[in-house]
Amino acid sequence: MAQAEIRTKTCPLCEAMCGLRIQIEAGQVTKIRPNPKDVWSQGYMCPKGAALGELHHDPDRIRFPQIKREGRFVAVSWSEAFDEIHRRLPPIIESDGIEAMTVYFGNPVAHNFSLSRYAAAFIPMSNIPVTYSAGTVDQWPKNLSSALLFGGMWTFPIPDVDRCEYLIVMGANPHASQGSLLACADLLGRMDAIRERGGRVIVIDPRRTGTVEHADEWLAIRPGGDAALLMAWVNVLFEENRVDLGELEGRVEGLDRVALACRPFTPEAVVDRTGLAADDIRRIARELASADRAAVYGRIGTCNQEFGTLASWLVDVVNILTAHLDRPGCAMFANPIAWSLTSFRPPEFADGYSFGRWHSRVRGAPEVLGQFPASCLSEEIATPGPGRIRALLTIAGNPVLSTPGGDRLDKALPELDFMISIDNWINETTQHADVILPGQSVLEQPHYDEMIWSWAVRSAGKFSPALFDLPEGAWAEWEVLLMLAALVNGASPESIDLEALDQLFFTGLVAGFAQSPGSTIEGRDPAEIVALTPGCGPERILDFQIRTGPFGEGYGADPEGLTLAKVKAEPNGIDLGPMRPRLDQVISTKSGNVELAPEYILGDLPRLEESLECSQDGLQLISRRHVRSNNSWMHNAPALMTGKDRCTLLIHPEDARPRGLEDGMQAEVQSRAGRVEVAVEVTEEMRPGVVCLPHGFGHDRPGTRLAVASARPGICNNVLAPGDLVDHLSGNAQVNGIPVEVRLAGSG
Repeated sequence: MAQAEIRTKTCPLCEAMCGLRIQIEAGQVTKIRPNPKDVWSQGYMCPKGAALGELHHDPDRIRFPQIKREGRFVAVSWSEAFDEIHRRLPPIIESDGIEAMTVYFGNPVAHNFSLSRYAAAFIPMSNIPVTYSAGTVDQWPKNLSSALLFGGMWTFPIPDVDRCEYLIVMGANPHASQGSLLACADLLGRMDAIRERGGRVIVIDPRRTGTVEHADEWLAIRPGGDAALLMAWVNVLFEENRVDLGELEGRVEGLDRVALACRPFTPEAVVDRTGLAADDIRRIARELASADRAAVYGRIGTCNQEFGTLASWLVDVVNILTAHLDRPGCAMFANPIAWSLTSFRPPEFADGYSFGRWHSRVRGAPEVLGQFPASCLSEEIATPGPGRIRALLTIAGNPVLSTPGGDRLDKALPELDFMISIDNWINETTQHADVILPGQSVLEQPHYDEMIWSWAVRSAGKFSPALFDLPEGAWAEWEVLLMLAALVNGASPESIDLEALDQLFFTGLVAGFAQSPGSTIEGRDPAEIVALTPGCGPERILDFQIRTGPFGEGYGADPEGLTLAKVKAEPNGIDLGPMRPRLDQVISTKSGNVELAPEYILGDLPRLEESLECSQDGLQLISRRHVRSNNSWMHNAPALMTGKDRCTLLIHPEDARPRGLEDGMQAEVQSRAGRVEVAVEVTEEMRPGVVCLPHGFGHDRPGTRLAVASARPGICNNVLAPGDLVDHLSGNAQVNGIPVEVRLAGSG
């Protein structure tokens, strides 16, 4: 009988980065448990981590490249797949230019060891001018506001929850999602610890989520009311002379402009828009101002709504005005062991950020940080004329289910001349591809998060080796991206030198860092650094990131400092302590200070003021995620799909009763974009006037190979999300606060 082997692994599914102990017998994962010795997660994990074995062994997972022949996918060799791409893609680009091709990056790219690092190589090497991503459904307002306030589109302050005494959680549900743009294992446990040490936690959400059970107070805000609420807090702070910059005095530009802008937003003025009492609004502003160690944490619900950028900006504004930025126990900037490639400012923004540099061909949507709203993709494919998208590459994404108007994209994708997907499954999107190139399972590749440590509550890190070998002849995902970049440029497969391309990318990366003021290798010869960094691929990049990071050995500058080898020698991870004040290290605005009042953002305040007078009658739809789900791509894991149906419409009894709706009945939900029928779940966890559907379902389309998911398909809530309903400043989708009508199915 084969001896059971226990291996450690970091779960890559979300920002929690939980440490796992994985039992393997005869090549099969037989058990997954939390790793109590993991210095980061300390024995915590959520149900999703236990499903990694099922994802690895999933019989539906693609192991070999697929080419569509006569409408059916056929497994082929890697060389056949690359030959097919070379045969079909260059003629499109030669005919219509590189503008005829685009890329969609899915959410898992950010959590993938190869893709997260080599997307930075693929984009410039391929010369594809416009890309699309899940970022414009998820967090683009936060990228935009951070770019203008702090000078970096990925410079996110996060709450120092371990030392906090007063925490406000807005539009986030750690019960289902852990932290989001906040790396913190067992966030709910840490919220409990705040209360146990005499602190206070407030959750602001239209739904009484599981997170509320770990809070002292729940404020059932109206969808989209977050910016108005935050602006009212700002109003109270100025009107009552409670503004305190603390150690940021002299480091904040635009204070007077914010003081002037907040005047119309009194607590009384925002009552209808927020659904909250003026006295409660004032009380919380005062409590926040008087708390020594406090933070406001806003997440996805503050982003994908009507005023996403204003709400994202105001979260930071409130923290700044109450002396709760860059101080222990408040909102702070992470200090990762290995810096992220996203810390580089894109060269096109070297002289400052500008937006609307070009507009989408069909809708005229302005470019923001190099992207259009994801919902533009379908119309750019389907609408004839010069500039039409004719070729598409999707990378670890399923936009047919996960983007507004995905049903329209489903109809548009067959109109492409050529489509390539890098993915592990034939799902609702990849079924339209002409070539599918498989990635690796989580257990077939090493792991060290590239971006996520950049918003981690502690300076820590851990490396996980691959637990299973790749199939013979398989290509790693970073190699696939380099190969595709060359194929896009017309190179023949046999002429492509991957080693040379990798060397070119790494050398450029080193040279850029050596030229960065204040870097640990500033002024040193890049060739010397390249020679001192052996290997290839993402592990070589990670070694460079660690060695030139704040705790690294700096290529001889500190012989006791860290290297990848030293991190590998600690399978349970390395923890070098909590966050430290470091505004001077992260700020990169033109002024060198926090630029509190960007003109671009202030320009949207009149629209917010006008919304205060708008009627709040009618039902509004919001989205949700379950702790046993992760967007659209984990519904094929049997262990996560057991139990009762989770794809239901949550509705308050006051809204269900006049519509004749009871538990289990079918309701028709209609917006101006579409309609669905779904089972009803009557519950007082919803604020009256608000209904809720889950995200990521809709696995009922023919042509997919998702046996478990298609057995319990659910409905796709994005059918109800109008593609043109976006935050005006960032282009981020509005998937919360959608006006809908709900009636008993078949009632007319």
